[in-house]
Amino acid sequence: MELFAAIRRDARVEGCSIRELADKYHVHRRTVRQALASAIPPPRRTPARTSPRLEPFRGFIDDMLRSDLDAPKKQRHTARRILARLIDERGATDLSYSTVRDYVRKRRPEIAAEAGKPVEEGCVPQAHPPAAEAEVDFHDLWVILRGIKTKTALFTMRLSFSGRAAHRASLSQGQEAFLESHVYAFDRLDGVPIDKIRYDNLKPAVSRVLFGRTRVESDRWVAFKSHYGFDSFYCRPGHEGSHEKGGVEGEGGRFRRNHCVPMPAVDSIEELNALLEAGDDADDARRIGNRTSSVGTDWAFEKTLLRPLPAEPFDTASRSTPPSP
Repeated sequence: MELFAAIRRDARVEGCSIRELADKYHVHRRTVRQALASAIPPPRRTPARTSPRLEPFRGFIDDMLRSDLDAPKKQRHTARRILARLIDERGATDLSYSTVRDYVRKRRPEIAAEAGKPVEEGCVPQAHPPAAEAEVDFHDLWVILRGIKTKTALFTMRLSFSGRAAHRASLSQGQEAFLESHVYAFDRLDGVPIDKIRYDNLKPAVSRVLFGRTRVESDRWVAFKSHYGFDSFYCRPGHEGSHEKGGVEGEGGRFRRNHCVPMPAVDSIEELNALLEAGDDADDARRIGNRTSSVGTDWAFEKTLLRPLPAEPFDTASRSTPPSP
């Protein structure tokens, strides 16, 4: 717009020719003629691009996007997940990620509009000493449990140095499930962080949030930490606190997208946890960001520095005495 205004002004005030204006502003004479004809630049033409390699798979992609309409927001297909399924299930080895990404970006809102649904649109690197810290959080995980769509609680513990994580699902976020998931994670990671583990203000651990970072912890939680020999670090409440444990915040979503899309169909929580464990095993081969070593390689070094597991396990069961008649 500013270029057209300058060309028209020079033509009007200084009487410059089309050639002079083209040389002065380093544009084609066609552009000068357009500026002299109208103060508003003509709309740019977007070339119509075709993707012949994608053509046989459009229906399959559309079916995946339509299935996402009823799926939880955090368990919908990304373009990368769609490409992975196309390669695994349709042998589409010639497709590029950019081709699938561009098609998904265009079709997702169109499919949502066709279904009469509103269109929804949807990390800071940290450095940690080996074996020093871990992060814990719960995430929602929807599954098809015995034919019924069910929400489970996905417990995630992630070592801050190597990025190795342990995931375990349960039907609640009660203290028993919270402690049992810790025991499972420590066993899987083959040790306990020597410094601290970062948490939200989870009810199984925190009875009351006081000023600053001061918390009133439940007695069983205090005993559990003492048994395994680690300290707890509680992040600030609300959105601000999520940046203090960004590793596990992103880990839950990454794990769901790669191992729980489409929603797992299982007959029991035990079967679901076996599936999650297989996903954790597969993730040992992945690389985080620009690291040259894999998660499994970094963990093999880190586990030699972790605090050894206690000789006796902690009894995670809760007991209560019924009132006397």
